[in-house]
Amino acid sequence: MVSLDVSGFRAAVQDPAAVSTRAIDLHANAHDASHFLLIPQAVITAKTAADVGGLLRASAAQGVPLTFRSGGTSLSGQAVTDGVLVDVRRNFRDIEVLDDGARVRVQPGVTVRALNARLARYGRKFGPDPASEAACTIGGVVANNSSGMNCGTVDNTYRTLESLTVVLPSGTVIDTGAPDADHKLRTVEPQLYQGLVQLAGRVRNNPDSARRIRQQFSMKNTMGYGLNSLLDFRNPVEIMAHLIIGSEGTLGFVAEAVFRTIPRLQHAATALLVFPGLEAANAALPSLVETGAATIELMDALSLKVGQTLKGTPAVVHDIAVRDHAALLVEYSAGSAGQLDELQARGSGILQGLGLSAPAHFTPDARERGQLWQLRKGLYASVAGARPQGTTALLEDIVMPVPVLGRTCRGLIGLFEKYGYSNSVIFGHAKDGNVHFMLTDGFASTSELDRYSAFTEDMVDLVLAEGGSLKAEHGTGRVMAPFVRRQYGDELYDVMRTIKRLFDPAGMLNPGVVMDEDPVAHLRHIKTAPPVAEEVDRCVSCGYCEPVCPSKDITLTPRQRIVTLRAIESARLAGDMALVKALESDYEYESVDTCAVDGMCQTACPVDINTGSLVKRLRKNDAGKLANRAWNAAAKDWEGVTRGAALALTVADKLPVALIKPPNKAARAVLGEDTVPLYSAELPGGGSARKRPAPSGHVDAVYFPACVNTMFGPAGLGRGVQYSFEQLSARAGLTLLVPPGIDGLCCGTPWSSKGMVDGQETMKAKTVEALRAATRDGELPIVCDASSCTEGLRQAVESDTPAEGQLPLRIVDAVDFAAERILPRLPEHQKLQSLALHPTCSSTRMGLNDALGVVAGAVAERVDIPENWGCCAFAGDRGMLHPELTASATARQAADVADLDAAAHASCNRTCELGMTRATGSQYRHVLELLEEVTRERS
Repeated sequence: MVSLDVSGFRAAVQDPAAVSTRAIDLHANAHDASHFLLIPQAVITAKTAADVGGLLRASAAQGVPLTFRSGGTSLSGQAVTDGVLVDVRRNFRDIEVLDDGARVRVQPGVTVRALNARLARYGRKFGPDPASEAACTIGGVVANNSSGMNCGTVDNTYRTLESLTVVLPSGTVIDTGAPDADHKLRTVEPQLYQGLVQLAGRVRNNPDSARRIRQQFSMKNTMGYGLNSLLDFRNPVEIMAHLIIGSEGTLGFVAEAVFRTIPRLQHAATALLVFPGLEAANAALPSLVETGAATIELMDALSLKVGQTLKGTPAVVHDIAVRDHAALLVEYSAGSAGQLDELQARGSGILQGLGLSAPAHFTPDARERGQLWQLRKGLYASVAGARPQGTTALLEDIVMPVPVLGRTCRGLIGLFEKYGYSNSVIFGHAKDGNVHFMLTDGFASTSELDRYSAFTEDMVDLVLAEGGSLKAEHGTGRVMAPFVRRQYGDELYDVMRTIKRLFDPAGMLNPGVVMDEDPVAHLRHIKTAPPVAEEVDRCVSCGYCEPVCPSKDITLTPRQRIVTLRAIESARLAGDMALVKALESDYEYESVDTCAVDGMCQTACPVDINTGSLVKRLRKNDAGKLANRAWNAAAKDWEGVTRGAALALTVADKLPVALIKPPNKAARAVLGEDTVPLYSAELPGGGSARKRPAPSGHVDAVYFPACVNTMFGPAGLGRGVQYSFEQLSARAGLTLLVPPGIDGLCCGTPWSSKGMVDGQETMKAKTVEALRAATRDGELPIVCDASSCTEGLRQAVESDTPAEGQLPLRIVDAVDFAAERILPRLPEHQKLQSLALHPTCSSTRMGLNDALGVVAGAVAERVDIPENWGCCAFAGDRGMLHPELTASATARQAADVADLDAAAHASCNRTCELGMTRATGSQYRHVLELLEEVTRERS
């Protein structure tokens, strides 16, 4: 491997600081979702296509390989390198909707989910529908020719592409949709232009090549280059554009692409059909396809057995004694209820003749459909999450002609048994003959690698003997690069090698991907996963957590926090203490200090990891005895602490900011930025005490006003959420009891987020005791008016085991309580014209957002959640300790809010309101404050 001259790469981009060789950046970014690991020599965050062109030229000049990375969700090793890794996720996120949604121009850093969210308002969607849509980006979708469960080969990336703007390895930029694209390619890149013309003729004039290509690409197929473009198109520009699709970053960089979109079908009905075996399920496919089924997903017997262990498994699976059974998850989609009824009737009409092992019916019910899909989508998480500690999960995909699907799956199961791979479930897209399977092993010892090698050889023989392809969706990558010649034969393999030479004569773009002459390349560079922490050891590095992480654009993501810990442990085991020191020196700020511990990563994680739990433990380990004692003392006199904080803010609010900033910054410099908050002008004065007289007579609920509203007063001229909630409850005829001693009580989140265990236990004991007394041992619900505090209270009472005769304590958020018990009793009222709504991480984790939307809908005629909504990362005091974190987390959302120009702005948690106020310059208030105002009787 050639060592790079970093100065040459810094000179190639607009911002030299975008080029990093820090150990933590190299190791944190080294991992994609595959089982391969290479450590780059530099990580560069490109900002423009011009940056990319400069980097490509620098790469060729120095002979250093270059690889592009966007979402990092690829499974075949196509996004790892030991050369230069270029991040195109952070700065390539523009979307331009064209022709009222019929077409869309999009950049490579945009996730499929974000793109579909933009298109939804037009009743359209992106054609490809990969299961990783929440995290995979358009860059990877283009690079892998992604498809998915519904789109098949009709609406995949290749078929829906209209044009793209590509930066070639020479640095030449071609917009294939431009009127002069053909002329520019012919004049600026004559060898490439003529070479494509010659290759197209070579293939067309060879009947065997043409036949083989048509057979291979009649199925889903991402093995090798898309040679079908040589038959499908005659214009060299179109051939080039479609060769780029599925080329896995080996031929050029796609700076943007234009796609045709497809209708977004809003109506669906789903059924799970259980068959005696794989062959019976396979035999049913033609009839089901003929009825117009949009999706047909296969699950083998082991999948069903695993599914029986999942929560909420439907009775049709849970109640069956699984032997050799197989199941098909079948779904119909339609643009109207009438069309769905017709499709559903067709499907129901053939069920009796399919020889099912259990009764089945199609359901349009969203909850029931969700359970069925959870069964299918929970397979990967269940098997990968339960794998032995220190092992790696390897997810593969293959495709074969549909008529031999059952037979091929049987052969695959035989190979699992032959090589001792237990828990290897088979599932996938039966309608397309495309299945996925998983292997879990260490893939480290000689015996493990020999076993994997022998299995792979037999699997390759099995699939190719059935006329299949070794890759259907996941891309060739490194894992199947040695087998491309075997699948296509010498002639077509030589065509592929010629394509690579035409585009990339120096061979610098992603070498080792798509084609590799080394027959054992797939056995090299397999990553290990040494145990580092119980909370995260089951991480499979899929990257699903990254789009929802508020620190993703400033420091590390959850995946990166975990893999960096593994890198530290691997270095320690290897005796490389210099690397351990280098990684640990930056880990504190990059991982611990700037983690919002908001738990949003858990909402996206297929194996249910909350990286915040790890960070809390690391903070606990870092906390000194003095800090623990101080926070424990605070827990014992929380009323004094909160009133003191309120008084300080009230005084500060009356002083010029210029007078406060110097001593504030000096304190941060001496005591540490992670200890002393940074004051900012938008912070309000302090709030008021929470205590209230006890009501006489009947009580409907115990009200636990959050202490954050004592420390931070209300926005503007408002009176705060406690006043508003009390007024709303009174209007609805509901009586609230605020627990005695409330000003000394707290949900415990300030202690848990900082890892101050002693103080957390002290506060939890006080609070639970007070709540038991106030609720008459659980008879009354407890209502809290800040979503993060509601979540904190729920966590606090989890360990409270009711004694005999006691009921469990029930914690309800004030928004939920208002939606269910207050709104129905409020009079008709005039609404605001528009409202910008900020759901919080806690409201999302608790499933509160539907109720939040209902309440917001009672406030305003139009309610908008910004397209780039996410956690604001204010996180209690985290946004004051590290304001750069909140600034980064809210930047895109703030731009959306400005465009909305709403009449009011609301959330459901005081610190989040502060964070969004700072980010947008607009006053955010609790949604219940606004509800109280619009329903107030006018004199």
